[in-house]
Amino acid sequence: MFWLLKGENGKNILVDAGYIDTSISGSKSTVRPDLLLQRINISPTDVTDIIMTHPHWDHIGGIILFPKAKVWMQKDDYDYFIGKAWKEDGHSRGYREYDVPKIIEVNTQGRLKLVEGDNIEIMPGIRVFTGSKHSFENQYILVNSNSETNKILIASDAIWYYYNLNNLLPVNLLFDPNAYVEAMKRMKTLVTNPDLIIPGHDDLVFSKFPKVAERIVKIGN
Repeated sequence: MFWLLKGENGKNILVDAGYIDTSISGSKSTVRPDLLLQRINISPTDVTDIIMTHPHWDHIGGIILFPKAKVWMQKDDYDYFIGKAWKEDGHSRGYREYDVPKIIEVNTQGRLKLVEGDNIEIMPGIRVFTGSKHSFENQYILVNSNSETNKILIASDAIWYYYNLNNLLPVNLLFDPNAYVEAMKRMKTLVTNPDLIIPGHDDLVFSKFPKVAERIVKIGN
């Protein structure tokens, strides 16, 4: 999954960018992100920003589809992905080597915005948090962070399924299971409505929220 945040200032912000080679997912229902956005009249050049939660293949592969977007990523996650992940003692599970040149190209084009640290407002009303350790330093996103009642937390893979959140169970692709569980506990303190904590891989999302188009739902107001 990936998410579109539409700002009142004209910004179209993606949280993650999906991937291009949909054949590798094993699902016949997978649609390329640019084609999915066409269903709601968003073209690739309309996307102003992409907030990368982490560089696993199913989240980063589509960044090359959006040529004007600034890409926001944790510096430690970027450094690990282009460096130590591929060393002898590195941890490359979930990564694809062909995605490395994509993010380096974004950097050389001056579009990469590296975020350093936890609990940082990167744009008005959008705050990022770290500590989950699903990747080396993935981030999750609090939207409408200045609102008292309408906060939405996009966990992405910091929670795979509602079952993980409800039972505080880690997934099997991570660096630190204890950190993963502690992050889920923290997420519950960041929103007033736990239904607005959104996991990254749970199809229940498509039945919990109103349908906008095929495989697209609207979360929040």
